[in-house]
Amino acid sequence: MYTADPQQASNFVAGVDLAFMIMLAVSIFFLIGLTVVMLVFIRKYRKDKHPKAIQNEGSNKLEALWTGIPLVLVLVMFYFGWMGWRPMKNPPDEAMHVKAIARMWNFRFEYENGKITDTLYVPINEPVILDLVALDVLHSLYIPAFRVKEDMVPGQEKVMWFIPGTEGEFDLFCTEYCGLEHSYMFTGVKVMPKEEFDAWIADTSAVVAVVDSETSLADQGWEVLRRNGCNACHSVDGSKLVGPSYLGGWGGTRTVVTDREEREITMDAEYVLRSVFDPNADVVQGFNKGLMLSYEGMVTEQEVELIIEYLKKLNE
Repeated sequence: MYTADPQQASNFVAGVDLAFMIMLAVSIFFLIGLTVVMLVFIRKYRKDKHPKAIQNEGSNKLEALWTGIPLVLVLVMFYFGWMGWRPMKNPPDEAMHVKAIARMWNFRFEYENGKITDTLYVPINEPVILDLVALDVLHSLYIPAFRVKEDMVPGQEKVMWFIPGTEGEFDLFCTEYCGLEHSYMFTGVKVMPKEEFDAWIADTSAVVAVVDSETSLADQGWEVLRRNGCNACHSVDGSKLVGPSYLGGWGGTRTVVTDREEREITMDAEYVLRSVFDPNADVVQGFNKGLMLSYEGMVTEQEVELIIEYLKKLNE
């Protein structure tokens, strides 16, 4: 996705790339060197030249040499790796905070003024701290061009920070296998000029960004489902996935388990609203409790109404 120069994308690129190139150079040197020595020894000490094996005595100098040189090289590689890593763990006191929320299988970003997006927008040359929150399972937020990656662990407070250095769009995705749709858990980072970002963040009318208002209500409902990763667990054709299908439900009845008791319930607006905000209250028979977490605070009632419009259209 990225359209800018990745070599200048963030303040960590130079340190990480230097450590990588040093390790790569050492690896290539020993690959070539050992291969050449091996070939020379195969030719020089082959059986027809030395039909009778001899016993060579050990050499303390050689022992010290092939112990000391690798030790120095490992310490050199460690030093440059440590120098590239250490700044990542020391975020500045003054920086813009963005809450990065991960759940199966999407990312969401909440800004300090309440604005919510599914793409990370940041100003160029300004420090940004991501407060990492995992709502369900292990995730890992990775921005390759920025050379930053951090695991997101449920129940743990973790942060990631960086200073974007180049305007443009960059890839952002999950690198911790987190289930069925892990490979689809990706979005982007958009680095903007400071003035443009300030205007964007000040536009709080987009705090709850539905979709293009020119599209139908049902299409907007589909976009809400897509943006929140709902389609990974619910099918549109009646097939069984992690959760019940969208198809064949609206207006009819479903057998659910409520407080360990089975009952028939009508799939209406009240049921959909409760399923989004309290998904374990009425669990459809044949499906497991606890697989879906509440979307309260993530999805608004207005967006649930759009989801209902989509369900109505799908089940006409």
